[in-house]
Amino acid sequence: MPPYAFFKGDFIPLSEAKVSAMTHALHYGTACFEGIRGNWNEERKEIYLFRLEDHYDRLAKSCHVLKIQLPFSVKDLCEITVELVRRSEFKEDVYIRPLAYKSSQVLGPRLHNLEDDFFILVFPPGPYVDYEKGIRCGTSSWRRVDETMIPPRAKISGLYVNSCFAKTEANENGFDEAIMLNSQGHVSEGTGENLFIVVKGMLITPPSFDSILPGITRDTVIRIAKEELGIETIERTITRSELYTADECFLTGTLAHITPVIEIDHRRVGDGKIGEITQRLQEIYFKVITGRYEKYIDWCTPVYSWVKA
Repeated sequence: MPPYAFFKGDFIPLSEAKVSAMTHALHYGTACFEGIRGNWNEERKEIYLFRLEDHYDRLAKSCHVLKIQLPFSVKDLCEITVELVRRSEFKEDVYIRPLAYKSSQVLGPRLHNLEDDFFILVFPPGPYVDYEKGIRCGTSSWRRVDETMIPPRAKISGLYVNSCFAKTEANENGFDEAIMLNSQGHVSEGTGENLFIVVKGMLITPPSFDSILPGITRDTVIRIAKEELGIETIERTITRSELYTADECFLTGTLAHITPVIEIDHRRVGDGKIGEITQRLQEIYFKVITGRYEKYIDWCTPVYSWVKA
């Protein structure tokens, strides 16, 4: 079976899901999106969609910021997504990309008096960063966008040009990923991931007002760290130099999972290996997202055994 897309209100082959070259969102970035992970459980022959409703709640908020009218409720979007993945018949991890956008075929930068549309794509994610061995990061010269520029708490397509600049700069300088500072010079996040450091057994992560996206994986880590390891997370401003003296550092995201950072700006983090707390969080996290941890099974929506309520 070919992979499918949900496009113009119908399920069609992904290869047929196309937009016009005149589409407003293509010219001005007037779109918002989500990244949702489906995790394959080989023993159960099941794909579990992780925190599906939470992702669509956030998409609805992003749409509100962009003055986009979603044509479906959060519940409808969850049901459509399950059906889309089921029709595509994947037996592996999948990545789901819902995108709401200004679909009018007109030019001129604005948000008002434009038509809205929506689609969902699903495909295997492929490699993103090496979350098993750890990665090397460089602090970017590009600053993370500020609330007064483009709201960073919304996943707005045009905002990610900021991340593209930082990612390419990092890769061309020999790093795997970039760490971005905000306009005040405080640590914000990676190009598509939230950031944590470990200091004397405590987890520390930048607060929402330091130009971060309130990540769903970030929230997951905060909760399992407290409930499973008894570790509280402190949300506070982090300075660049603190990254160099941290005992551990890791990034979190839908594609990145929990990715250890073993070097920053040519300085080893801790002993240059995956830290103990990072590793323990990884182990629990992978059980959770694949439906192997019954306590958190409500976060996992099964695809092939799902029954409509």
